[in-house]
Amino acid sequence: MTARPYFLNDLGISCALGQGRQVVRAALLAGDQSGIQPDPGYLQRGETVVGIVPGLNENLPPLPRSKQFLTRSNRILYSALMQIEGSIARAVDFYGPERMGVVIGATTSGIEEGRLALARAHADGAFGSDFRLEMQELGNPSDFVSSLYQLQGPSFTISNACSSGANALAGGARLLATGQCDAVIVGGVDALTSLTLNGFDALSSIAPRLSNPFSANRSGINIGEGAAVFLMTRQHSDVALLGWGETSDGYHMNAPDPSGQGAIDAMQKAMSMAGCEAADIAYANLHGTGTRANDAMESLAVAQVLGHDVPVSSTKPMTGHTLGAAGAIEAGFLWLLLSRALSDTELPPHLWDGQLGMDCEPLNFVKQGETGRTKRRGSAMISNSFAFGGNNCSLVLGRSEQP
Repeated sequence: MTARPYFLNDLGISCALGQGRQVVRAALLAGDQSGIQPDPGYLQRGETVVGIVPGLNENLPPLPRSKQFLTRSNRILYSALMQIEGSIARAVDFYGPERMGVVIGATTSGIEEGRLALARAHADGAFGSDFRLEMQELGNPSDFVSSLYQLQGPSFTISNACSSGANALAGGARLLATGQCDAVIVGGVDALTSLTLNGFDALSSIAPRLSNPFSANRSGINIGEGAAVFLMTRQHSDVALLGWGETSDGYHMNAPDPSGQGAIDAMQKAMSMAGCEAADIAYANLHGTGTRANDAMESLAVAQVLGHDVPVSSTKPMTGHTLGAAGAIEAGFLWLLLSRALSDTELPPHLWDGQLGMDCEPLNFVKQGETGRTKRRGSAMISNSFAFGGNNCSLVLGRSEQP
């Protein structure tokens, strides 16, 4: 596919750091972990902490549209969409609803509502009148967005585990590149669910306390929830998706290839499409889950592709691992750093105990309070998302100059 910029004209974002660009940016740069809270009861055994979207019930009006869309996942998605409704409305007026598409990454949809409805059915002998089977469909979030704004273009959900949100941005760019759409709402969403937490716990991957990525003392992930949505068009704006790289190494059902080859290929493909070399990358947002296998693999891959000097951090200790939303939320963090209206000289800190694991490469982890974007020549930034089944996706975002 011919490389060209796909402009990210606007961003709506909600996660454990807060809701809205200014709030999230300030909390991100401050290293705020206040949104990581004790698990309210999703995990069946043991204790853990989770990333919870603050103020969701207090600040969000009732969801519009039919009962099939009444899920926590869609409430979180709506909280992000409301932040860019003006941009969406202008795009609908300019391009027409038939020329606007939707691509959302997700893995949970309404599965928690389904679990609760099933428990009620066991107790009462019938499902409640407020439950709809469509809530659990993975396509539910994208259907919700299309229904909400009466859009008529292509609309689909990508569910590639933890790379889904990043894959959605690439999917949206393809709709623009092939002429199927003139504007696309792209992003990712996932909500906390009992299924997710207990599933990861069955894999011995849940940390009992704050995650500690790349540390010798790391013990697993914190699960989080959130959403990020972009309006993507060919119309010029400050920040563009310059390139993406998607690979599927299929090494193992739930473990990464320890050689990092799939991750290496994804980063190299994204940088090649963007026309970037390692020296052009000013910052890398790491997948950085805090699991032993992922961190060891990713540090090896990053060191091989970018070297040891590029500033890097994992932001998951501030948000939790938001699964299908993670790639979109972390691309949103790059957008916040690159946007001329919001940018400054700071980078997100890497929050950990500073004790590098012997199986990890010594990367240039950003220290809390560290100022000065970088001494490197470039201003492009890269974000990594790696998923079960060997699904890998890297995105390169950058500032764009007026043509």
